[in-house]
Amino acid sequence: MSARPVDLGDVKEGSFVVVDDEPCRVVEVEKSKPGKHGSAKIRLVAIGFFTGSKKSYMGPSSSKIDVPEVEKRVGQILNVSNGTVQLMDLETFETFETQYFDEDIASRLEPGAEVEYWRIMGKSKITKVKK
Repeated sequence: MSARPVDLGDVKEGSFVVVDDEPCRVVEVEKSKPGKHGSAKIRLVAIGFFTGSKKSYMGPSSSKIDVPEVEKRVGQILNVSNGTVQLMDLETFETFETQYFDEDIASRLEPGAEVEYWRIMGKSKITKVKK
């Protein structure tokens, strides 16, 4: 797994964290201080990057949480068939298959088109179709 631990208190909205072994984008951060001698608590609400499921995580601000490494790459579509796309990375010329998850992107996928894809924790997702 390509992730590194960071303090929970340092996580901001819009960043990525790993919750239940799934990379998620943080959409809400709540901080609360329970009393004079208690430690601050952090509550995160995150959306799964690949599944779109809502997840929450709570812990003391000094605890650690994993932050995944996000690689933003550019590729060219070689083939589109039944929910999968065959891509070639334009830097390494590696070819691989990935699934597309967004319906608005699916209508613009065609062989020869350039796309931006993100690779997180060994999985890939097409995020944008370039013109």
